[in-house]
Order: sequence, then C-alpha cells, then structure tokens
Amino acid sequence: MAERLAASFLPAAASPSPSARRATVAAAAAASFPSSCPARAGLRLRCSRSGSARRFSKAGGRGALRVVRCMAASDAAQLKSAREDIKDLLKTTYCHPIMVRLGWHDSGTYDKNIEEWPQRGGADGSLRFEPELKHGANAGLINALKLIQPIKDKYPGISYADLFQLASATAIEEAGGPKIPMKYGRVDVTEPEQCPPEGRLPDAGPRDPAGHLREVFYRMGLDDKEIVALSGAHTLGRARPDRSGWGKPETKYTKDGPGEPGGQSWTVEWLKFDNSYFKLLTTLQDMKFLSQIPLEEQKEQDLLVLPTDAALFEDPSFKVYAEKYAEDQEAFFKDYAEAHAKLSDLGAKFDPPEGFSLDDVTSDEPADEKKEEAAPTPEPVAAAVATATADDNNGAAPQPEPFSAAKYSYGKRELSDSMKQKIRAEYEGFGGSPDKPMQSNYFLNIMILIAGLAFLTSLVGN
Repeated sequence: MAERLAASFLPAAASPSPSARRATVAAAAAASFPSSCPARAGLRLRCSRSGSARRFSKAGGRGALRVVRCMAASDAAQLKSAREDIKDLLKTTYCHPIMVRLGWHDSGTYDKNIEEWPQRGGADGSLRFEPELKHGANAGLINALKLIQPIKDKYPGISYADLFQLASATAIEEAGGPKIPMKYGRVDVTEPEQCPPEGRLPDAGPRDPAGHLREVFYRMGLDDKEIVALSGAHTLGRARPDRSGWGKPETKYTKDGPGEPGGQSWTVEWLKFDNSYFKLLTTLQDMKFLSQIPLEEQKEQDLLVLPTDAALFEDPSFKVYAEKYAEDQEAFFKDYAEAHAKLSDLGAKFDPPEGFSLDDVTSDEPADEKKEEAAPTPEPVAAAVATATADDNNGAAPQPEPFSAAKYSYGKRELSDSMKQKIRAEYEGFGGSPDKPMQSNYFLNIMILIAGLAFLTSLVGN
C-alpha cells in the first residue's frame, strides 16, 4: 500500500527514444529516474556553478538526445521561482508545520560518526522513498510530499533535497519567524536502498527525555543551545493521534482550523512563529504542571506538553536557554535561524561543493551582458548650462550641453568658429567655463561696464 502511495506522487519516467536506448548506461539511468536537470533534444545543458545561468549548444543533428551533464545539483533561478510557489501553497493550505517537519525529518537522520555519503544520512532527499516513509516517526509525511510534488514537477531542475529544505525555511519565514541563512545545491540519493535505517529521529516520550534528546542531537553534532532553540519550532503546528500518535483529536484552538481542523497544538496561535512556546512552558513550570501531569491526564488540557518539552525546563543546562528565549524573542530568533540552517546542511552533499545562496543570485544574464549602473547625477552647474536628466537619456549619465558662444554674446547672434574659440579662450582665461561659472564681484563688474560705456561715448563724441 505504501508503495502505491509513494508511486502516486513520484513523477513518471519518460519513455526513452530509440536513440536514447543506444546511449550510455548513465543516460539510461537518468531516463528511468527523474533527473534534477531536464534533457532537451539536440541540446547539451551545462549549468553554471552558481546554478543561475545556462548555456546551450548544438550537440548532434536530427534531434539526437545527448547525455546531460549538470554542474550544479539545482538551478538557482528555478529554486527562486519554486520559493514563490511555496509561499502561495502556504497561503492556501496553511501547511507551514508539516513543511517544517518534512525538511527536518529528511536532514535529522544524519550520523556524524559515519563519513560516507549517503550512508551517513542527512538532507539528501531520501524521504521521498517508501522504505523511509514507512518509518514510524514519518507517519503522515506522505501528505507533505503530495503537496510539494506538483512544485517539483513544475521545476525539474531542482533536487528533492533542496526543495524539502527550501519549503521548511520558507514556512518558518512566512509564519513570522526569522530569515534562515540557507545555502543550496544538495545532491539527491537515487534509489530506495540508500535510505537510512529507522530509529535515528527523536521520540517524543522516552523514559529519559533529556538524555534521549542529547543522544539524538549530539549524534548529529548539535549542542544543548541548538537543541532548545530547535525545540522552539513547536510554537508551530499540532500533533495528531492518527499521524504521530500524540495529542487529542481536536481542541478549542484547532476544531475550526485554519486548514484541516483537528489535532492538539502546543500554543494558542499555532500558525504564528514566536517565543510563545517558551512563555507557556514557563507558566506551566511556575504552576508545577510540566512532567508532573501524566500524558493520559493531559488529554483534558487544550495545549500539549510532551515529556521532551517538559525536559527543557527541568534539565539545568536546557533551562538556561529556555528561560532566556522566554524573555528575549530576538535572541531566540537569532539562535533558531543559525540552528535551523545548520540542521538543513547536515549530511548533505553539495554541488558545487560550497553550495550557493539564493540571495547572491540577482540575474540570469551573463556578467558581460549586464548593464552598467548609471553614474550619479552631478552637482548643479551654472544656470547658463543646460543638462540632460537620466530619464531623458535612458539611464545614461547626465551630459552638459555643447558649448555655444552665442549664449555669451550680447546680441545672441551666431558667430564664426574662430570667434567662438576666441571668446571661449577669453572666458576661460578669467577662470570661467561652461561647466564652471566664473567667480565675480557683481558691483565691480557694473562699475567696469559703466566706465567702459563712458569711454566708448567719449570716443564717439570725439
């Protein structure tokens, strides 16, 4: 049954053409499994290391299919477009919590003591395969895959591993949480046999909650501060008995939705990412209501407190951070963003090896084709000099109007070229130019002008 369900959201492989069947073994494998880079008949695709630009060149005649080589696991432009589609999905389905869980459960299988990939687990897209979907901790996540699969079908140039982590980080941000400093380029595993073994994800009700949390998260290379910060994501979502085995069928906070009604939430506003999870635990701690209330008695409560939640205020080391986050939401957001990004990278194999950030990708145009930025507008010049605005020149820098000596002559008549040059030389000789007005003493100039006119009058009289 699980196999049929998994098959319902995996894209069907395209039927290989006769020429494709004569291709190499690698090409045959790519035809039977969805590739992160789409093949195009008669073209060879090369993705840039940033994943933001593509180059196409002819690779054979008559539509012959060539082996596709992709230099990056995901195309950055497609990832940015997929992020917008994820935002639309979140607005219409209110699936923020299950998207966070999808990304976490794909990366949370990492074991730092295993060096080989993909045996070490982590964010590698393996959660889409049936063997991992059947793990007890992943109950209900097939619903998340059904929601996200249409986006993967629309953007085949991105990996499942990147898509899962993109959806998780976007859900946090869209719920009001901090911006996660994510990087992308994760490589997918290609077959079910590469799934990690069951038992690596946290259990909500172990005998020693604090010890169990440390066992699981220390195995991934995370510390106490990161454990508490990540636990704060319980401010989102609900537990459902038919999926995780925890919580009530519904409460007064969940019976009317939004989204699909039902379940039991940790907080009152369970689609808002803030520090209310820690604030509520602080209140319960003050009232001695944490682990002293058996889970079966919590069924009478409207808000959920699991043993691993209670441990955050009962373990001395955890409590330091939990109390800090209850008082300081900014500190919680900062530590959470760092811990989430770290968790999303665990075990991942990146191509390019350093990964890439979507914030660094501004355009799909090659660098030599980008337009130069317009120069800043110069300071105002003399009123006699007309200048062009940037808008009038399609973004070009403003340029001064060509020199015209007639503007500086008394009668405004057009003069000969030689006279223009002479007037300009004399004007510049006094320290002025069309671009730099001459400094002057206006009173003195008037007196000189009057004296000159008087001298000319006397000459005329004689």
